[in-house]
Amino acid sequence: MTIGKFTILVIAGLGHAFAGAISKDLQNLPAAAMTEVIVQFNASPTQVQLGKVVANGGALKRQQKSFPAIVVYSLPTAAVNALATNGDIKFASMNRPLAGKLDYANPTVGASLALSSGWNGATIGIAVIDSGVDSSHPDLSGRVVYSESFVTGETATADGFGHGTHVAVIAAGNAAASTGANTTATFRGIAPAANIINLRVLNGQGAGTDSSVISAIDRAIVLKATYNIRVINLSLGRPIFESYTLDPLCRAVEAAWRAGIVVVVAAGNGGRNTSMGTNGYSTITSPGNDPYVLTVGATKDLKTLVRADDVVTTYSSKGPTLIDQIVKPDVVAPGNLIVAGKVNGATLMSLYPGNEVPQSYYTTAGSSKTSSNYFTLSGTSMSTPVVSGIVAAMIQKSSKLTPDLVKARLMRTASKGFAWSYSYTDAAAGTTYTVTHDIFTMGAGYVDMISALNDSSTGTGSALSPKAVRDPVTGAVWLNYNHVAGTNVVWGSNVVWGSNVVWGSNVVWGSTLQADTLVGGTNVVWGESTVSGFNVVWGESIVWGSNLPDMFNLAMSANGDQ
Repeated sequence: MTIGKFTILVIAGLGHAFAGAISKDLQNLPAAAMTEVIVQFNASPTQVQLGKVVANGGALKRQQKSFPAIVVYSLPTAAVNALATNGDIKFASMNRPLAGKLDYANPTVGASLALSSGWNGATIGIAVIDSGVDSSHPDLSGRVVYSESFVTGETATADGFGHGTHVAVIAAGNAAASTGANTTATFRGIAPAANIINLRVLNGQGAGTDSSVISAIDRAIVLKATYNIRVINLSLGRPIFESYTLDPLCRAVEAAWRAGIVVVVAAGNGGRNTSMGTNGYSTITSPGNDPYVLTVGATKDLKTLVRADDVVTTYSSKGPTLIDQIVKPDVVAPGNLIVAGKVNGATLMSLYPGNEVPQSYYTTAGSSKTSSNYFTLSGTSMSTPVVSGIVAAMIQKSSKLTPDLVKARLMRTASKGFAWSYSYTDAAAGTTYTVTHDIFTMGAGYVDMISALNDSSTGTGSALSPKAVRDPVTGAVWLNYNHVAGTNVVWGSNVVWGSNVVWGSNVVWGSTLQADTLVGGTNVVWGESTVSGFNVVWGESIVWGSNLPDMFNLAMSANGDQ
């Protein structure tokens, strides 16, 4: 998710978008400014190299243990400008701000059936990097095994915002507060025996910074063996400012991936954003733009227990990603009107009183009194922990699964059976939004927990998300699976539609790759028909529109995509 509005920022000629080693937002700072900067060294720096950066009056704030080449400094403008000529440095960027109902969602993805077979995430640690987790919530009692705050100046690890607890209960709640003789609905999470590692990075208003998230990821890597952390859940994000190869958030999630931790990231909630002329395409947020991680979009379950009538929500962000044109999201999962953990007195409860759940919704008492344990939220922030819970169960069943094999199996077994399109009218705004279920909207498809658990396919190599490549002559769009030099991918060949081998693209991506009108052609759905949309997607210019919707508030809307 992302908080706030963003100023228009135009970057021409993306192949040469950045001068030296300094990101665009660090250039031309006021002379007297002190700025927090994330510096990426080419290799783990020596004390001499670290000292050169602070020679002009700066201070070293933090260096990561598991990836020490990423260092946070507080620097005056003169020291920031000097970074461009420092040959030890790969890239420097500003410490940027970011932000951060199970009775149907659980059976829709097959979690109830998986639980009956004993796959409940037991012994697996899920690191929830968010606004904190309420360890006293009945559905998590005794399973929040570690807590730490990375919010500047705040040591408390409780959830003052109310978002992280909701996320944790979706992933691992055991329904203790909604199970019994008097209950008629049960809000059980996907992996109800998994442990939660609470790494708080968002304050009581849901705001945080790159450096806090990077430090939390570093801590998860350090604590991996102690708490068997095999999953990181990131239901947060911010706009993309540079290629994923330079973005410090992306470098951090890749470090966790290489350490054997599956990183599950929200796609973002910008699918209704038309300010860039792309009809909501190319609105994936960072670090969901990284091709290594598992990026999740949101579906609505329509209050039924089957997938056949489900659709992707109109607010779920779509690919391809800005700058790199990576195909995202990877999969989609239920994220609309999700009833899960509530923190009484938290900020979200006061901001969205209409999201309160009456006790009569899940008890026979018939009381109209609001629940003290459950609350409704919508967004890709909610669909992400659904997938995190599935991943925990998969690793419980097969402990030697690598992050790449987990991602490959989830994508290979995902359901492709969506209707071609879906429209939703926001009555209050008088606006109708239409979703086309193409590869940039639903990725490989709708996660299927049972099929993923039963999949025994093996493979070697990376499960990189492919890159969309446009032929400038024909206008057709190809998918390149080997876009990182020296990397072998499990998907198969890099031809347009792939091959029918075990990991071939026809298996993973299904019928979304059968017609040029879905991925290529000259009249594609993501904005080539308009000059601005074409330029945004294919890299001739980037526009951070000032009319970007408040993606965070959209995710927290009272009604979601009804």
